[in-house]
Amino acid sequence: MAVTSQAPVSENEPVIERVSPVSRRVVSIERAHDKSTCLNFAARAASAFPGWSAKRASERAKYLIEAADVLERRREDFSSAMIDEIGAPQDWCHENVRFAADMLRQVATYADETERVEAVHEDRGVVSKATRVPCGVCLGISPWNAPLILGIRSVAAPLLCGNTVLLKGSEFAPRVFRLLGEVLQASGIPEDVARVILTRAEDSEEIVEALIASPVVRRVNFTGSTRVGRLVAELCAKHLKRPLLELGGQSTMLVLDDADVELAAAAALKGAYLNQGQICMSTERLIVDDAVADQLVERIEAGRKNLRHGDPNIAETKVGPVISLAAAERLSGLISDAVSKGAHLVGGGRVRDCYLEPTLLDGVEPDMRIYREELFGPVLSVTRVANDLEAVTVANDGEYGLASAVFSSDRDRAEAVASQVHSGICHINRCTVDDNPHAPFGGVKSSGYGRFGGRWAIHEFTELRWISSAAADG
Repeated sequence: MAVTSQAPVSENEPVIERVSPVSRRVVSIERAHDKSTCLNFAARAASAFPGWSAKRASERAKYLIEAADVLERRREDFSSAMIDEIGAPQDWCHENVRFAADMLRQVATYADETERVEAVHEDRGVVSKATRVPCGVCLGISPWNAPLILGIRSVAAPLLCGNTVLLKGSEFAPRVFRLLGEVLQASGIPEDVARVILTRAEDSEEIVEALIASPVVRRVNFTGSTRVGRLVAELCAKHLKRPLLELGGQSTMLVLDDADVELAAAAALKGAYLNQGQICMSTERLIVDDAVADQLVERIEAGRKNLRHGDPNIAETKVGPVISLAAAERLSGLISDAVSKGAHLVGGGRVRDCYLEPTLLDGVEPDMRIYREELFGPVLSVTRVANDLEAVTVANDGEYGLASAVFSSDRDRAEAVASQVHSGICHINRCTVDDNPHAPFGGVKSSGYGRFGGRWAIHEFTELRWISSAAADG
C-alpha cells in the first residue's frame, strides 16, 4: 500500500498524515492550510463572488453537470483513497461516487427555481415582489464517513444559487477531499469560486472560528457530531451568521406486531451494518413488539452471520474496520456496559485493532449507555415493547431526531405511529438509511436544524428580498 501525496512538501510546511485503519500505516500525506492562508482564500472567494453570482443559474448548472461527469471518470481514484483512509468497503465507495454524481445532476435541475420571482399582494398602489439572491461566501464543513456524498452536498446547492464556497474537508480523509477539489477545478469552476481546504486537527478549531468570524463568510453548513455542531452554532450566533446543521443521529426503527418480519430484518441489516454503521442515518435502535421480537432477532442474527467482515480491499467484504482504534475501544466499552447490565449478546462483539465484528444486542434498557449514546459503529440494539404507544414512547426517549422507520402491514397504522415519532425523516417499511436529492434532509432536537435537498436547500443558501415600486398610473 503506497503512501500518496499531493506534491513534495518542504520541511517546515504543515502536513496531514493519515494512518489507515486497515493497515495501521501512513497512507496519505497532504498539505495542510494554516489560518492566514484560509482567510486569504475567503477573501479571494469574496472577490470572485460578483462574477459568479452574475452568471445565469442555468450556466452555473452546466458546471455541476460537468463535475458529475469528471467525478464518475475518477471513480477508482476515489475508491482507492476511501479504502485506504477510512476503511470503506468497495460497495460503499462506489455508492459515494454514484450518489454524489447523481446529486450534482439533480441539484442542477433547480436552476430556474433559484431565479423564481414571486408576486406579493398589491397594497395601496404599491407593486411588490419577492426574489432570492445569493448570500456571498459559504463555508461548508464536511465529515469523513461519506466524504463524496456529504462533500458534494456542502457545495452543490450553494454554487447553483450563485455563492462562492470554501469546503473544509476532514483530516481523516485528506486525499479524498483533495481529489474532490481537483474534480471541481477540472469541471471548469474557478478555484476561487469553489475551493477545498485541509487543516490539521490541532489547528481546525482556531481556523473554523476565524472563518466564521470573517465578515465575508455569510453562510455556514456543518455536518458532523452534535458536540462540535453546538460549538459551530454558538460561533454563528456570536457573529450573526445563519448555520445549517446536520448533526448526530441515533436512528430508530419501530417494528409493530403486524410487520413483515423478513422485510424488517433485511432493512435492519442494511441500516445497522452498511459502512460499519458509520452513517448519520444508521439504524442503531430497534424497537420491536414482543409478539414478533423472537422471529425478528432470529432472522437478523442469521443475516449478520453471513456478512463478510474484514479487509475492505476484498470486493466481497461488507463490513470493514471502524475509523480508529479509539472508536473501536469506545464501542467495545458500550457493548460491555450493556452486557454487564443485563443485555444479551446475540452475536458478534469481538474486537481486533480497528475491526469490530458486527454486533447484535437484545434486551437493551434505559440504564445502559448504549440506549442513549450515538454509536457510529456496527452495533444494533434491540428493545422490546408491549404495544404501539410504548414503541413511540421509547423512540422519543432520546436527544436525537434525524431518521426513523416504522414497519407495519397496515399503512394507516404505520402513518399514525410515524406522525408521533420525533424525527426530521421517517420511512414506512423502508430502511432508515436512505437519501433523495429532491427531499428535505435534516433533523430535529440534537440532530440539528435546517434542510439540505431540493428547493429547501435554495432557501438555506439565498437571502429573501422584498422589492417594491409605485404602481404605474392608469
